[in-house]
Amino acid sequence: MKRSHLPKAIRLAIVGIFCLGMATSCGTKTTNAEILNSLNETAAPAEMPVIEAELTDAPLVPAPITRKHPAKVVVRLEVTEVVKKLADGVDYTFWTFGGSVPGKFIRVRQNDEVEFHLMNHPDSKNPHNIDLHAVTGPGGGAAATFTAPGQETVFNFKAINPGLYVYHCATAPVGMHIANGMYGLIMVEPEEGMEPVDKEYYVMQGDFYTKGAFGAPGLQPFDMEKALDEKPSYVVFNGSVGSMTGDNAITAKVGDKVRLFVGNGGPNLVSSFHVIGEIFDNVYVEGGSNVNKNVQTTLVPAGGSAITEFKVDVPGNYVLVDHSIFRTFNKGALGMLKVEGPDNLAIFSGQTEQKIYLPEGSVVQEMPKSNAPKAAIANNKDMRLELGKTLYAQNCQACHQAEGQGIKGAFPPLAKSDYLNADVDRSIGVVAHGLEGQIKVNGEVYNSTMPKLKLSDEEIANVMTYVLNSWSNKGGEVTPEQVKKAKDKYKH
Repeated sequence: MKRSHLPKAIRLAIVGIFCLGMATSCGTKTTNAEILNSLNETAAPAEMPVIEAELTDAPLVPAPITRKHPAKVVVRLEVTEVVKKLADGVDYTFWTFGGSVPGKFIRVRQNDEVEFHLMNHPDSKNPHNIDLHAVTGPGGGAAATFTAPGQETVFNFKAINPGLYVYHCATAPVGMHIANGMYGLIMVEPEEGMEPVDKEYYVMQGDFYTKGAFGAPGLQPFDMEKALDEKPSYVVFNGSVGSMTGDNAITAKVGDKVRLFVGNGGPNLVSSFHVIGEIFDNVYVEGGSNVNKNVQTTLVPAGGSAITEFKVDVPGNYVLVDHSIFRTFNKGALGMLKVEGPDNLAIFSGQTEQKIYLPEGSVVQEMPKSNAPKAAIANNKDMRLELGKTLYAQNCQACHQAEGQGIKGAFPPLAKSDYLNADVDRSIGVVAHGLEGQIKVNGEVYNSTMPKLKLSDEEIANVMTYVLNSWSNKGGEVTPEQVKKAKDKYKH
């Protein structure tokens, strides 16, 4: 047993004997406390507790750290190469840290010693490693973790600097490994901890480069030429189109303080991160210690991060976007925060008045022509519903809203729509050809312009089937053959 582990009374007795001998031989007087302090200073330090890291998939994050002392934290992360959904009807072979894109969220405390295990699944076709931007040392751990399929590597580092950091694969070709989804976030909490909040979520943007255009069905391979030209087919949050909408939306209640850990895996694009209808009370710029207040949109560089905090004061759906806005509505970078609770009319009244306004004429707008990919072919109604749900999110949700409720005075509701249910073919014609002029929906008059949507007959059939079977509408299935006839019947 080491001296530092002896009971205090025994240690004092030893000290007394030692002092007596010293006083007799040297003629000096030393107190017990002085010698005990000397023994304590030279004794071996107590070993840090060993903790197995809690790792989570986006949008969840591990629990905040409440301990007031450093620990040895063991992180075990497995690399897998898996086929997963990139969009409805579209698959992609992702290279992942932990089976998901982004990789697992890691949470440690400043001055923790991290023992990092990287395992590469035997089924992988490629070697991989990991560069953690939180690491002080060559390659951020990349050289120490070069791991062949079926192997495991281990290294240790001390988490010196607090902040929110990206990690990614750094095996050549580095850009390709990152473009295939090999990135995630590690939070190093400051010693004093973080201010408690009600909700915390993990949001990470990435750009993907597929041979096919956006929406082209089937298993899509990586396109190096598009990646080199920095022209992604998809820009998404948390690894896929729709990963944070509908049933996957993140949630909060009125009065909650929300913290978003936002990362950008890139590999190429800078994100202009924004939450429509909210102002960030605090933004920890680039994941560091500097705080900006009352921020509308914050830049998140490729390979960088930001922490945003805001209080939700009124209920409703808040849309998370990359404010390079075509990425949101045409490439998939869209998420949803659903907030429930009582209205606060002093902060947001909703519409208080509606008047007729007649500008100098208007015409039906036509969406720009493009070489649209061939739509996925639905083999049954269930598949048509699934494909239609994605098309609705991409083309209709911004105006008609997530639950089809529309926007009073601007965009008519699709939920329980008497206009839709009375004549489905007429509604197909509106989707195909656009609409200008007054219509009456559920007792309200609307006089807005709907643009022509550049959708194929198959896509119109899918989205119309989805709408008909949602929000208490009458149901049924629309086929491409019905769409073709309806387009001819209601052609302007």
